Amino acid sequence: MHQDEVKALFDKQAANYDTQWAKTASIRHCLHLLLGSLFAELPDRARILCVGVGTGDELFYLASRNPEWRFTAVEPSGPMLDVCRQRAEKEGVASRCVFHEGYLNSLPDIEPYDAATCFLVSQFILEESERAKFFSEIAKKLKPSGVLASADLASDIESPEYDVLLHAWMSMMSAADISLEAIERMRNAYAIDVGVLPPAKVASIIESGGFELPVQFFQAGLIHAWLSKRARNNVAASARLQR
Repeated sequence: MHQDEVKALFDKQAANYDTQWAKTASIRHCLHLLLGSLFAELPDRARILCVGVGTGDELFYLASRNPEWRFTAVEPSGPMLDVCRQRAEKEGVASRCVFHEGYLNSLPDIEPYDAATCFLVSQFILEESERAKFFSEIAKKLKPSGVLASADLASDIESPEYDVLLHAWMSMMSAADISLEAIERMRNAYAIDVGVLPPAKVASIIESGGFELPVQFFQAGLIHAWLSKRARNNVAASARLQR
């Protein structure tokens, strides 16, 4: 799926996005609980880059527990970012946030970040080399000791296990009041428009983008999440990706 198509899709969903996914919130809550623990040793005044922030769930979880942290919310969908901004104002954290409508390549280089989040974003990049470059762009925004928490749909779609997980995933969507039409669109999208790859392959792509030892710390159905540290040789890795 081309990035303009992905953006248009989320533009349409923005107004009702949080309501639509409300019944799957327990998955996000568990992911955020672990995220908070993994980021617990960051500095008191840490700067966090939230890539593809959507309506801001992970940002608000971290902001509520770390009153001095500052956030840069990057989101290409203007309507989704508007929802995020409105939530930030309502929750009293807007003064600690910078909202950037666009992609990483248009984000000004200022001070590097202590950590980044990137949840359910890279899966929409189908070319593996482009997906690795995407992670390289994140790495270049981080301090040498910076860490990344990322999550994507992942599975070996050729395996019998995928059939089991996909069936359970679609059943969960039905229980969450997602329309049958939307569920069928998702099923087709996973096969054509979303880069659902084996977890080990996703970890390899993250590593090739300039990170060390991606450690899977979470799985719920098809969602997998990794914690990675910016590689010391990130400059060399970035140069290889540009060839």
